[in-house]
Amino acid sequence: MDTAITASTTAPARGGGQPLLRQKGAETQAFGTLKQLPIGLGHDTRVYACQRLNHVLADTQILYSLYKKHHWLMRGATFYSLHLMLDKHAEAQLAIVDALAERIQSLGGVAVGDPRHVSELTSVPRPPDGVEKVPVMLSRLLDAHERILIDARDAAARISAEGDEGSADLLVSDVIRTGEAQVWFLAEHLVDTPLVRG
Repeated sequence: MDTAITASTTAPARGGGQPLLRQKGAETQAFGTLKQLPIGLGHDTRVYACQRLNHVLADTQILYSLYKKHHWLMRGATFYSLHLMLDKHAEAQLAIVDALAERIQSLGGVAVGDPRHVSELTSVPRPPDGVEKVPVMLSRLLDAHERILIDARDAAARISAEGDEGSADLLVSDVIRTGEAQVWFLAEHLVDTPLVRG
């Protein structure tokens, strides 16, 4: 019996393991629209929550990218400690990005994900493409955090008033508490501490 496998010159059989490449199709859900989900929240509440969460999500994605950029570009005597700290902060922000996106999806919305779309929604100013001095990079991170914290506090209060405690809790527990701790760590690196002479 011949057990040799030969290459087929015909089209692959349906279900034969060949990927169906270069597929195209229309969007199945437009950004800014909602799927109806039985989660006990009204349509208008979910629309509002998704809008606010997507804005915080866009800013947080930019903050994550800033952390990674500055992590790579650190200089000077504190390079090693800042390099490690900024990477740790970036990992925490990436976890927040995922939590925000999943919350938006669980409300029936569409989470902003494409970097070009993110750049249209963010309120965080674009940094120069090149390298800045270390204190300037740290100050840039602090500014981004403050923008996010102000927006997240306002969003949490308003979303809570609309009855969406889940989204409000995410904003307070993850975005605000993590952001406040990271601001503390960053700001301490900008304190002027003269050498002690003895």
